[in-house]
Amino acid sequence: MANELQGRKVAILAADGVERVELEQPRRAVQDAGAETQLLSIHEGEIQARNNDIEEAGTFTVEGLVSEASADDYDALILPGGTVNPDQLRVNDDAVNFVRTFFEQGKPVGTLCHGPWTLINAGVVEGRQLTSYPSVRTDLRNAGAEVFDQEVVTDQGLVSSRDPNDLPAFCSKIVEEFAEGKHQQQARSA
Repeated sequence: MANELQGRKVAILAADGVERVELEQPRRAVQDAGAETQLLSIHEGEIQARNNDIEEAGTFTVEGLVSEASADDYDALILPGGTVNPDQLRVNDDAVNFVRTFFEQGKPVGTLCHGPWTLINAGVVEGRQLTSYPSVRTDLRNAGAEVFDQEVVTDQGLVSSRDPNDLPAFCSKIVEEFAEGKHQQQARSA
């Protein structure tokens, strides 16, 4: 990956309980492609990462609060998974509104594992094609999404994957979609 994302700014929205590799590998992929990233969260300081939802896996320094952030300042969004992380984000009004604005503006979004939970609460999955961790798929279907069991699904700038095993395909696809930029179809249907 060269400089496909040079000059682009990517928000990464995560909270305590984020699956470490699901934050690290996508961040590295977009940075290697030239993007600047900023880790946003619902509280200041650091967020606690996990491996397999159970083992502590260090921390990440929060670089901004979602309550003070504007989607206008970013070109794309990454929503990593883990179980606890999106469960906290989906009940935080600032996080949900921030995510919804990316869809309203037609900006690309990448999410994996349990990350789509936040999309459900933002009301942006109806009529869209996605994949996720198996336990989230019923929630997606109930919210009106068409759900697939494959390593990466792309729908008008929305990139989704199932779990950490899919990270190589996910990282490649988010760089491609983020390089394409806004997707007007996504903006119209949000």
